[in-house]
Amino acid sequence: MKDLLLITPPFTQLNTPYPATAYLKGFLNTKNISAFQMDLGIEVILELFSKKGLENIFNTSSCQPELVEGQPTTYNSQRILSLQHDYIKTIDSVILFLQGKNPTLARQICSGNFLPEAARFEQLDDLDWAFGNMGMQDKAKHLATLYLEDLSDYIVDCVDENFGFSRYAERLGRSANSFDDLYNALQQPKSYIDEITLRLLKAKIELVQPKLLLISVPFPGNLYSAFRCAQFVKKHFPDVKISMGGGFPNTELRSLTDVRVFEFFDFITLDDGELPVELVYDSICHTELVEVSYKRTFILENNQVVYKNNTTIPDYKQSNVGTPDYSDLHLDKYISVIEIANPMHSLWSDGRWNKLTMAHGCYWGKCTFCDISLDYIKLYEPVAAKLIVDRIEELMDSTGENGFHFVDEAAPPALMREVALEIIKRKLTVTWWTNIRFEKSFTQDLCFLLAQSGCVAISGGLEVASDRLLKLIDKGVTVEQVAQVTRNFTEAGVMVHAYLMYGYPTQTIQETIDSLEMVRQLFEAGILQSGFWHQFAMTAHSPVGINPEIFGVIPEQNNITFANNDINFTDKTGIDHDKFSFGLKKSLFNYMHNIGFDFELQDWFDFKIPKTKIADDFIVSCLEKSDNFNIKSTAKIIWLGGKPIGEEFTKSKKGNSWQMTKLTFHDRKETFEILLEKEKADWLVTNLQKVSISNFKTTTFNELKIDFETHFEDFELFWYSKPINTLREFGLLVL
Repeated sequence: MKDLLLITPPFTQLNTPYPATAYLKGFLNTKNISAFQMDLGIEVILELFSKKGLENIFNTSSCQPELVEGQPTTYNSQRILSLQHDYIKTIDSVILFLQGKNPTLARQICSGNFLPEAARFEQLDDLDWAFGNMGMQDKAKHLATLYLEDLSDYIVDCVDENFGFSRYAERLGRSANSFDDLYNALQQPKSYIDEITLRLLKAKIELVQPKLLLISVPFPGNLYSAFRCAQFVKKHFPDVKISMGGGFPNTELRSLTDVRVFEFFDFITLDDGELPVELVYDSICHTELVEVSYKRTFILENNQVVYKNNTTIPDYKQSNVGTPDYSDLHLDKYISVIEIANPMHSLWSDGRWNKLTMAHGCYWGKCTFCDISLDYIKLYEPVAAKLIVDRIEELMDSTGENGFHFVDEAAPPALMREVALEIIKRKLTVTWWTNIRFEKSFTQDLCFLLAQSGCVAISGGLEVASDRLLKLIDKGVTVEQVAQVTRNFTEAGVMVHAYLMYGYPTQTIQETIDSLEMVRQLFEAGILQSGFWHQFAMTAHSPVGINPEIFGVIPEQNNITFANNDINFTDKTGIDHDKFSFGLKKSLFNYMHNIGFDFELQDWFDFKIPKTKIADDFIVSCLEKSDNFNIKSTAKIIWLGGKPIGEEFTKSKKGNSWQMTKLTFHDRKETFEILLEKEKADWLVTNLQKVSISNFKTTTFNELKIDFETHFEDFELFWYSKPINTLREFGLLVL
């Protein structure tokens, strides 16, 4: 029995739980408030994709010939139905394999004689070419993913048209200015998937017996199920109060006025959930309170939607919200899938990641397409590096996983540096990735440090690869800067993914084509490994949405009673940006696989486009620029390597002799040597020990210079010499 039950309704991710409930449960632990959490999404998926689940689907689906009254079904559904016994026979083994519990099945899957194949496998030849010589486990995961997608197509065609692995009835939540469509859908009979969802929820409520049900709704694709769950609880467990929070209400429901929403929910909270949930809990579980107060909470009063923000208590600092708690969630039951040939997307869907945040909000907070007026962006608050790594260690102990996805809007470079140093100092084995801005702080040395701490990938917004538009977006970067940063990460062995945008207000056709040429050159130079084009969408809480006239767009005016975020608009340029979608994505698919660089840009489009105005060596010339001789006096000097082995010898020339030292270093991959005069070698060994990460005390470039010049002359000549340049390649860093 717990006071609170926290749920994530279907569907988000298959491979890892969405972290909102884990974050909240970690906070509730600090307040000694008892809570239980469940991810309804993965539990419903595992019910559907099981031997019993498939038997029920094939027995009850409307694709059964005798149930369709002569209406034709798709060839694909007929094929899957004909192979139903093969699917039923194999499904449990495949799910176990994707859960990492049956690795030997990979050989059988790859044999081509195990899985039944339908339409999704028709693209297999292309994908074999695209993936190249992938490992057997990964190839088997991809084949198993196609197998599940075939079954998903069958479910959509014959059981429930709203089904999707990472969304459910998403169309009802997208840009739903009115509640009418969703409300009407909720009056219809429950779907097959609804029945499974509500049966699982009922069992959990009976077990936990909560006083308050918290439903986290991160995306439009969770909204319908959230309301279905609330509707069910209102009818069958009327004493349980229900609250909604999460990314969807935070961005979409800020203008809510429709009273019908409160037939389903008692509370809707906005923005950071810790204090709002605590106060809602107090109002329910502490009836002795004389005065009830709320934080950013919608309730129904006198048959009107009322926004309550009547507490003087400030929000909790990030240092006081606790460590995310993943207990109660079935971490060993999530399934890893490999959907498409995009290396960054595979990070999203393959393997389980603990989610953490380095900083609340965005340290930049200026991009004009972003929701910078909302708290989740504008309230920037970093967490101390030592506390972040404390939380890393806690989660490694509690989950048994050492993979971390830092879900920051844009991780701050200085904080990333401190976190990386702390990870290395504690000798932790961690694999992590995050989102960044491509800013000049990401030097070669910082990227090397991040890689050494376990950073395997970063994603960042290149957006429109045009300096005019980047300035209009207020991105704070240039294409040249992006090229140099992506080069630095790539050379450190960190995969780079770029978010790419087209159709930004006032963007011309020429700028779209020039952006594509920039992207082509970045991939051809080998400094970008992954990317994704998306079309600009105007949101109500971005500078473009707030002041559309400044950006040359005309928004559609709608009466808002429910959701308000995405805004339809007309660009004054009159350009149909939709028509560029296929060509941009097709070219990118080829570039990601290192082909098509010699094609004319025109070849990707079936309509006439202008020739690019970008020089064909633009990116190469950006990479030739260097500021290696520009070191700040306050820069930290850090040695990541070990102690060298010294060997003294005498060197003679023209009758003169002097003592030399050969220093031999061993790193993980190779052995290398440098030669120095004995006195300088002794000084170097002493100072390498001083700046070693294992004995780390902050030493600046200027302090090192002063110390050197008390013994010798001309530190710069020494620092830029061949021996020191060799050390710089193997872990002598300037940060």
